[in-house]
Amino acid sequence: MLHGLQAMRGRDPADEHRVSTSLELLFDLTFVVAFSVAANEFAHLIAEGHYRAGLFGFSFAMFGVVWAWINFTWFASAYDTDDWVYRITTMVQMTGVVILALGLPAAFNSIDSGDHLDNRASVFGYVVMRVPMVSQWLRAAHQDPMRRRTCQTYAITITVSQIGWVLLLFVDAPPVTMLLMFVPLMLIELAGPVIAERKSAGGTPWHPHHIAERYGLLAIIALGEVLLGTVASLEAVLDKSGWTFDIALFVVGGVGLTFGMWWVYFLLPAGEVLAHRRDRSFIWGYGHFFVFASIAAVGAGLHVVALYLEQAATISATAVMLSVAIPVAIYFVSLGVLYGNLVGLHPHMTAVTLGKLGIVVLSVVLAAAGVDLSICVVVIALSPAVSVIAQETGGGARMEELVQEAIG
Repeated sequence: MLHGLQAMRGRDPADEHRVSTSLELLFDLTFVVAFSVAANEFAHLIAEGHYRAGLFGFSFAMFGVVWAWINFTWFASAYDTDDWVYRITTMVQMTGVVILALGLPAAFNSIDSGDHLDNRASVFGYVVMRVPMVSQWLRAAHQDPMRRRTCQTYAITITVSQIGWVLLLFVDAPPVTMLLMFVPLMLIELAGPVIAERKSAGGTPWHPHHIAERYGLLAIIALGEVLLGTVASLEAVLDKSGWTFDIALFVVGGVGLTFGMWWVYFLLPAGEVLAHRRDRSFIWGYGHFFVFASIAAVGAGLHVVALYLEQAATISATAVMLSVAIPVAIYFVSLGVLYGNLVGLHPHMTAVTLGKLGIVVLSVVLAAAGVDLSICVVVIALSPAVSVIAQETGGGARMEELVQEAIG
């Protein structure tokens, strides 16, 4: 198949059977590296009791990583031409993601030391990603006259924010102060698409089912990192003590929790609702920051549990369990809000979410009472079952009714 230059006229948002391309899947694999590095650094800081540094570093990392993915994904949904220029610019962006990921350890360490934020490599990786992204938007602006102002607005807001990130490299301030200075730039990043999409009737021609599939695939990749991190963190424990009952329970609990989180994510047919209610896409799209970050944080939390089993963590068993429980709770609440945004908040959905949170709290209470952490991990792994049971005992029919009401 030839890949000669194609005009960026915009894809058909009603195209049937639109699925993710092999290039998009390859692009997503670079985020396995980014999620893994961020979760690993976060886990070690939490295990050492450096909570504030870990939280600041992880928040900084996840915003940069997830936002880079969102930028590419929504553009690709609207303007993927799959010609050689598009492929080369995607490769360059993949390189930028890897550079950003490789710069995260230095950023985490500098935040922990409290001297000066060392985000030079991460910002450079961001520049490598954003330059081809801007060029793609300018190309679309030239070749899609009907949406020229929209595409130009994307290019301008990305350029302005990127200049801001580079200028902050020359500011000498403590890490916490620097992170606060990032807030205006983050707001520019988030406001850019909102402003741009209002420049033309209907905005860019993104495909609702394609977008829903892309977000689902990144969720799976993030969940895969949870499994990868769990296995990697257990290697030292197994080398030291071999297989024990606690380790076996921990593996069962980690896999069960990952599987349950996957099951819960795909309970709602988001693509079907977005196809009829495109106006609800911003909350749904931006809200996934918390979904993706919480999944990666669950992986970090399970890593902390493994470090505790290895006797390499300096924090209490309760704090260790909280490192898993808090991101799991954020995950459930985030999904509840996103589902509510799509189909409306209803007492049934709220009750299911509260039920899951109750089991999450129970796992922490058990840890505080001295129950082995491996058993606590198994308990928290049961929390997604509340949604599954509700879905299989009448909740599925109710969800279908809500979907029909939302699209009707």
